[in-house]
Amino acid sequence: MSFTPDLIHLTITAVFSFLVGMELKTYRYQYHESEENLYFGTARTYTFIGVLGYIFYKLDSVHLTLYIVVLITLSLLYMVLYAQKVKTGRSSILPYMVMLAVYTFGPMTERFPLWIPSLILVLIIFLLNSKQSLQNFSSNINTHEFETLGKMVLLSAVILPLLPNTTTALPYLPISPFKIWLAVVVISGISYGGYLIQKYFFPSKGYFLTGIFGGTYSSTATTVVLARKVKQTGYNPVITAAIIAATSMMYLRLVVVALVFNVSIAKTLALPFISLAGAGLLTALIYLRKGDNSIAKTDFVDKNPLELGTAFLFAALFIIMMMLTNFVMHHYGNTGLKLLSFSVGFTDIDPFVLSLLTGKYSVASTQLVSAIMIAAGSNNILKSVYAIWFGGLKGGLQAAIWVGILGMITIGLGFWVYF
Repeated sequence: MSFTPDLIHLTITAVFSFLVGMELKTYRYQYHESEENLYFGTARTYTFIGVLGYIFYKLDSVHLTLYIVVLITLSLLYMVLYAQKVKTGRSSILPYMVMLAVYTFGPMTERFPLWIPSLILVLIIFLLNSKQSLQNFSSNINTHEFETLGKMVLLSAVILPLLPNTTTALPYLPISPFKIWLAVVVISGISYGGYLIQKYFFPSKGYFLTGIFGGTYSSTATTVVLARKVKQTGYNPVITAAIIAATSMMYLRLVVVALVFNVSIAKTLALPFISLAGAGLLTALIYLRKGDNSIAKTDFVDKNPLELGTAFLFAALFIIMMMLTNFVMHHYGNTGLKLLSFSVGFTDIDPFVLSLLTGKYSVASTQLVSAIMIAAGSNNILKSVYAIWFGGLKGGLQAAIWVGILGMITIGLGFWVYF
C-alpha cells in the first residue's frame, strides 16, 4: 500500500497541530490555570485549525482567497475572546500567535521540505517550555549589549558588503577596505563569543573558568584583573591556575584567527601553539588541584569587547600596524620585522597578527610565522610582569614564572623557525 503525498502532508499537519495543542494545554495548566475559560480552544481545536488551514490552502492554492477568509474569521473570533480577557486584566496574545503558527502548518508541508515545519514545531514547544528561563535571562541581561550588538550587525551585515574589495591607494597598505573591516568583524566576533559564554553561561563559576573564557577575548586584561584579585585575597593556587589558563587560551585563539585568514600559516602554527596551550593548561590543572576552587567564586566580567569605539580603534590600529609593518620590512628587512614583533608584544598583538595574516609581503611564510610567535612570546613576558606588578611578588610570582617560561619558549620557537 502506497501513501499519496497529500495524505502524508495532511497527516503531518494534523499530528503537528495536535502536539502544539497539547503543549499549549500544558503551558496553560502550568502558568495560567486560573484562565481556564479565557483560552482559545483545546488540543482538538488546534488540530482542527491545522486541518482547516491545509484544506482551504488546497482548495485555492493560487489566489489563497478561502485560506485568507478563514484566517480573518479565526482572528475575529479571537478578538471576541481577547476583549473578555482585557476586562479581567489579561493582555497576552500568545494563544493567538500559536494559532497563527498552527494555521500555517498545512501550506508549509506542501511548499517546503519537512524540516521547516518540524523546526517550527520544535521552536513552539521550546518557547512554551522556557517561559521562566527566558524571563530570568531577560531580567539579568544588560540591555546595552543588545544596542551594541545591533550596531555591530549593522556595520558587518549592511556596511561590510558595501565596502570596495579593491586595494587602496595608500602607501604601505596593500589591502582593501572590505578586508580591513572583515578582520575587525572576525576578531570582534571571536572576542564577543568568549565574553558571552563567560558572562551568561558561566557567571560566578570560579576564577579558573574566568581565566579560561577571559583568555578567549583578552588574556592580558584577564591577567590584570586576576592579579588584582590575588593581591586582595592573598596567594591562591586557583588564581595562579586561572592566569596560566588565560595565556594558554591565547594560543588557541591565535590559531583560530590564523585559520580564518591564512590556512597555510595556521597549519604551521597549529602544532607549536596547541602544544604550548596544552602544556599551559596541564600546569594550570596542577595548580587547580592544589587549591580550593569552592571558595574561589568571582563575579568578574570584563568590559564588553564589542563596543563600537573599540571596533573602530581596532580598525585604526590594524591599518597603522599594517603600514608600519610594510615600512619596516621595506627599509629594514627581516631583522626589522623581528624587532618590531618583539616590541609589538608589549601592546595589543591582534592588529599586528592580523596585518601579517592578511597583508601581501615579499617574504616567506616561515618569516611571518616567526614574527607571530615572537609577538605572542613577548606579550607573555608583558603578562608575567603584570602578574607581579598587580598581584604582588608573593601572590603573582608563580603565575609570572610559568607565563614567562611560556613566553621565552615561544620566542625561542620563533627564532628557530626563522633560522
